[in-house]
Amino acid sequence: MEATATQTETHYDIVPTHLAVRAMRDNGYKNTAYAVAELIDNAIQAGAKQVELLCGEQTVQQGANNLSRINSIAVLDNGGGMTPEVLRMALQFGNGTRLNPEHHTGIGRFGMGLPASSISQCTRVDVWTWQNGVDSAWHTCLDLDNILHDGQKLVPKPTQSAVPAVWKKVGQSFELSGTLIVWTKIDRSMWRTAGGLIKNSELLIGRVYRKFLDKDMVKIRMVEFNEANPKETQKDKWAKPNDPLYLMSNSSCPAPWDKEPMFEQWGNDIPFKVKFNGKEHEVCVRFSLAKKEAREKGNSGGLSHAKKNVGVSIVRAGRELDLDQGLVIAYDPRERWWGAEINFPPALDELFGVSNNKQAARNLSDLFSLDQDEMLNGETLQVVKERMKLENDPKGPLLDIVQQIRANIKVLRGQIKDAVVGTRSKARHELSNAEATATQKTKERQEQGHTGKSDADESLPVDVKKEQLTTSLTESGVPNKEAAELAARTISNGLKYAFADASVETAAFFSVKPKAGVITVILNTDHPVYDKLVDILEEDVDNVDIATLKERLTNALDGLKLLLSAWARYEDELEGPRKSAAQDARADWGRIARDFLTNN
Repeated sequence: MEATATQTETHYDIVPTHLAVRAMRDNGYKNTAYAVAELIDNAIQAGAKQVELLCGEQTVQQGANNLSRINSIAVLDNGGGMTPEVLRMALQFGNGTRLNPEHHTGIGRFGMGLPASSISQCTRVDVWTWQNGVDSAWHTCLDLDNILHDGQKLVPKPTQSAVPAVWKKVGQSFELSGTLIVWTKIDRSMWRTAGGLIKNSELLIGRVYRKFLDKDMVKIRMVEFNEANPKETQKDKWAKPNDPLYLMSNSSCPAPWDKEPMFEQWGNDIPFKVKFNGKEHEVCVRFSLAKKEAREKGNSGGLSHAKKNVGVSIVRAGRELDLDQGLVIAYDPRERWWGAEINFPPALDELFGVSNNKQAARNLSDLFSLDQDEMLNGETLQVVKERMKLENDPKGPLLDIVQQIRANIKVLRGQIKDAVVGTRSKARHELSNAEATATQKTKERQEQGHTGKSDADESLPVDVKKEQLTTSLTESGVPNKEAAELAARTISNGLKYAFADASVETAAFFSVKPKAGVITVILNTDHPVYDKLVDILEEDVDNVDIATLKERLTNALDGLKLLLSAWARYEDELEGPRKSAAQDARADWGRIARDFLTNN
């Protein structure tokens, strides 16, 4: 029997409403704070000068305990409000007033924010909005129970309805126009208490909207309260800019960096002209570097704060989408001492691959996540760009930007390493524990009749030895002042060995230079072993948590294993006399190492 048209429409909708809404609950918001940010976006887009995150708790009994639990989350703003027609449209998925490309100029765009973010956290969202005083508010809602179980397909027609009294008691932004969005039946919040939500949202909100907060374009108030007695239990705070480049004053960074920038801008802003869809747009890249005093030991508060802001900040129309960590060396704590930011206009959303929940720029992040050699695959940058153009790869125009960011971060890392290496070298020289032990062991070997070429110069005058050793160190790439200090300390203390760090263009991890009766070991800071083994062990351990310390030791052990594996493979590939010579060298080195490492 053939189905009628009505039956077909009823049972074979292209997108069945109840199934679509159920699927949209899993639309990829990282957590409740990111979902709340969608509502703040809407408020700022509507011209709000003040936005409030209001978190209501109820006391519930679990066994013998009374516990506070989130019962409602609201966002209140003093923006332009909405007409009943626009209000109804705002609760539709994929509809809105800014879908036209000509309106792609602000932080909004996709028409998904309000309903999608809401149902990702709760099963009911109520909206009140007004344009002529709060007493004129229009109201409507979405309730998933009605959609999933009762077959509701239309957004309820708005009606004039009073804003509940509890929100008037805690909110400050009830002005001539505005909007109040309230989530209830909250079932997917990552945090159970209002305090937990605000604590974990504060840094994110401060970072996402830092440019608006820094320029006083908007103020964001965050309030937790118990719904039974809101006025008496109310706790509030105001969001402060959280700048991952640390170039802003009056920020959320701990003192003394809450009143002055902790970093300095590194170089000038780098503009890129990008042609897309027949028009030219500007993309701006900026870098920063921690001030010398900010990297010193006493800056534990700033160090901890910077640890939470590592990565490249991807900013769209002044609003951060993501703090991408694709270029970050996860095990290296010095990564917190550089900052990078890329800012682009909404007209380039398609090029950058902006997600509809505004949490990522996928095309950019894909390029960040690729190893540079993997990305170029042996070809020049220009050849790769031409090939991507022929293949209509949307990421092609981003290659120059990504390569510039990679190159600059590499230079920043080098500057940080040079500064840290100089500080550590001095500390290492002052301690000289290993050098003193090796000196004593060498004297014992000399007494046993073992001699080395460096021994003949031990009898030279002290001043001559200092001068010769200083010259040898500077020729090896050690800075003049550090070389002079190291030479003076080594000769004055009668040490046979000296260790120094330098950038050396050689495949060797270290070099050995006997001079002035001293055997100098130059550690090559450009060799991967330095990063994997030496550098990671000498990193300052003050204010480092146990998990980070364990990770650092594990990485160092891995570095040692790789170093030994490299030697093993080296021997394995040798043949004949060279292989025998390498095995003999390993055995001889092992015997001397045993003597040096064995206590008397």
